[in-house]
Amino acid sequence: MKNIVLVHGGFVDGAGWEGVYKILKKDGYNVSIVQNPTISLEDDVAVTKRVLAAQDGPAILVGHSYGGAVITEAGNDPKVAGLVYITAFAPDKGESVATLIKDPPPGAPVPPIQPAQDGYLFLDKAKFHASFAADVDADKAAFMADSQVPWGVAALSGSITEPAWKAKPSWYLVVTGDKMIPPVAQRSMSKRAGSTVVEAKGSHAIYVSQPGAVAALIEQAAKGVKAAGAD
Repeated sequence: MKNIVLVHGGFVDGAGWEGVYKILKKDGYNVSIVQNPTISLEDDVAVTKRVLAAQDGPAILVGHSYGGAVITEAGNDPKVAGLVYITAFAPDKGESVATLIKDPPPGAPVPPIQPAQDGYLFLDKAKFHASFAADVDADKAAFMADSQVPWGVAALSGSITEPAWKAKPSWYLVVTGDKMIPPVAQRSMSKRAGSTVVEAKGSHAIYVSQPGAVAALIEQAAKGVKAAGAD
């Protein structure tokens, strides 16, 4: 399995995958990065499927955070051989990010999402480093905070028609220091999806801060799918 497609989450763009991209490329993978506009789930799924259509064969589809909702829906595409969730939402049929975050576990940190402006959300810039990217160096975290991509409220409420994880193998990186998606929620979603789970210490932005750990799980998935296909 040589094709990898990476899908970013809310508040950020695909550039955050650069470290992961470099490792995967060096290891011989073909890597594509989806630039989803995060305005609506439907649009982001369509954008992801266009990238999948351009692949020369089956692909591993990877999602971080809200990108997990995107890959849960887009993963039904016949080109997708396996799913990798990086501290990501893995909604079930009829669920959305909005329904999954409605009742946070007791004592869970509250992400510093500001009130919607014109239907879009931003994180409080002053709290971005601590909440989203605690293990990213301060300069890079400041750049991420100042270059936030507006996240459409409509994207959060987009619900899943059929979760791809019911039909396809999945892997999940549970990040124990995440202050955006509580680890308890990550564990329950990954268990429900029947994912192969690896746990790592880190922040919500582990794909930026620890690209090696993220790339290792993606490669494990690529090899796992290949092995299953050979049986």
